Amino acid sequence: MNRIDKKTLADFPESITDQVATPCYLISEDAVRRNCRILASVQERTGAKVLLALKAFALPAVFPLIREYLHGVCASGPIEAQLGREEFGREVHTYAPAYTTAQMERVIRFSDHILFNSIHQWHTHRDSIATSGRNIEIGLRVNPGHAEVEIDLYNPCLPGSRFGVSPEDLADVDLSGISGLHFHALCEQGADVLVRVLNSFENRFPEAISKMRWINFGGGHHITREDYDLDLLCKTINEFRARHNNIPVYLEPGEAVVLNAGVFVTSVVDTMHNGVDIAILDSSAETHMPDVLAMPYRPHVIGGGAPDDHPHTYRLGGISCLAGDIVGDYSFNEPLKAGTRLVLTDMALYSFVKNNTFNGVELPSLYTCSLASGSPKLIRSFDYSDYRSRIA
Repeated sequence: MNRIDKKTLADFPESITDQVATPCYLISEDAVRRNCRILASVQERTGAKVLLALKAFALPAVFPLIREYLHGVCASGPIEAQLGREEFGREVHTYAPAYTTAQMERVIRFSDHILFNSIHQWHTHRDSIATSGRNIEIGLRVNPGHAEVEIDLYNPCLPGSRFGVSPEDLADVDLSGISGLHFHALCEQGADVLVRVLNSFENRFPEAISKMRWINFGGGHHITREDYDLDLLCKTINEFRARHNNIPVYLEPGEAVVLNAGVFVTSVVDTMHNGVDIAILDSSAETHMPDVLAMPYRPHVIGGGAPDDHPHTYRLGGISCLAGDIVGDYSFNEPLKAGTRLVLTDMALYSFVKNNTFNGVELPSLYTCSLASGSPKLIRSFDYSDYRSRIA
């Protein structure tokens, strides 16, 4: 899907994007703060606690800003849990489909909530948690039995899913020691979908819910999208809490925290023609923007349009050897040439957290910016040593 926001041009003027070295990710502190204020308003209206999903965005340079508004982070294992504890400094909630004994030792050290994917995993590790001396809340991920995710790759409720326990798994199970339930079944979706998922969750787990001290609604809530129904979200949370003795609720958005808060700046290295005009970039969809191929989605290019919208149409190709390393076909008012800069929008989320060094392609630099400063700030650049350290 296209991720386009009318504020992007204002947050990333050419006076800033022209100053960075390409390729790079450029994060707007102004946009992050704007998103966080929306999330904070949901917390104020509902009493829910919002956590940053580190799997979508994990940039410590921006954590001081985010923790002004959010209650903590959710992690997907010991490494993210350690990052959350050491760099974010508030609540750390950790969930993984399974933990080894060595992983659990580290997860215990850094987590406030630990969520298990099965009864067996809970039974395997509960004694280690109990004897750790840390006050840790234990939760179970459950399968709500309903999802409306269009792409199977991202649907956690497909038949045969490995995510979460089913009602029959809880039959005759003593849930003493379990303080909360977690479900996650949304992906870039609105509050209307949450209503239907929540209804299925409540119908499937009424007895278990009645024994809990908190419920985690997971992630995938596109709360900061312009057309998102905030009133419906707040109504849904408040009514759920009222039905269940004012039970605390958590939300774990990742994208919503940084939606439209980052761009990817890349430059044309060469142009060629092979049935179509082609522009070779100094970047790669395969290594730098993996969701462009995996999701898949077509990123918006500032000043660019669909093929033939403008006089000059190009296929934007990456610098790796993968034949399918193609961002897409775009049209422009002027011909592209070596040195032309292109700015791809909504590249804060699921970008640098997923990039790789396939082919030895250099990792893009990381910058932050704000309109008040007027200049980008280099957070990190990468070189051969980073590639070498990842391979042995």
